[in-house]
Amino acid sequence: MSSPPRRAAVIEPVAETVRLNGVGFGYADSPDVLRGVNLSLQAGSFHFLTGPSGAGKSTLLRLLTLSERATSGEVRLFGQDASSLSRAETPYVRRRIGAVFQDFRLLDHLDLFENAALPLRLAGQRPRDYAPDVEEMLRWVGLGDRLDARPPSLSGGEKQRLAIARAVMGKPDLIIADEPTGSVDQVMADRLLKLFQALNRLGATVLIASHDEALAERSGARRLHLERGRLFGGAR
Repeated sequence: MSSPPRRAAVIEPVAETVRLNGVGFGYADSPDVLRGVNLSLQAGSFHFLTGPSGAGKSTLLRLLTLSERATSGEVRLFGQDASSLSRAETPYVRRRIGAVFQDFRLLDHLDLFENAALPLRLAGQRPRDYAPDVEEMLRWVGLGDRLDARPPSLSGGEKQRLAIARAVMGKPDLIIADEPTGSVDQVMADRLLKLFQALNRLGATVLIASHDEALAERSGARRLHLERGRLFGGAR
């Protein structure tokens, strides 16, 4: 596969895909998971987020995928204040985001093809129109011979690759990935990196959280670092 299929034109283009202003997040027993985070992700940029375990990387990504709400500060996605999104607007914004979570969030009753195609089906596309692209993407991540398998029969690395295929299948405007290469070997990690880079060249903004410093170095992407809830290198 030379490159993923071309993306649809971005609706309502903005200079910044993500803007965080003084964002904090915490719980009653842990109030400073994130502290005063400022972040600007320009449209079409590529970033790696590094930091030790417990630094708050996954929490930050959950804020950007609208899985959590900031306890202070402002989160803006595609030029909109996330806290002011209506119930009707929220699903639309989420469809513009492709997220890869560490727990995969696959649907065990669906086979690999159906899991990967889910964003396209939810967007109202017809199977006969998207089937070739889904099959091509699954081949790209090394799952082309497992189309009829279901997630419970997959290894951890296979589940991770399926989750990545599903996240990028709809050509989202923003791709958020939490340790997307943590369960694969270096050859596959480099292959997946090329996939993210290809989608970035087609216009997607990409943010990858990873402990793999060598992969981040090979990517040539801008580096962000999170330490004890504080983000370094995020403001512009």
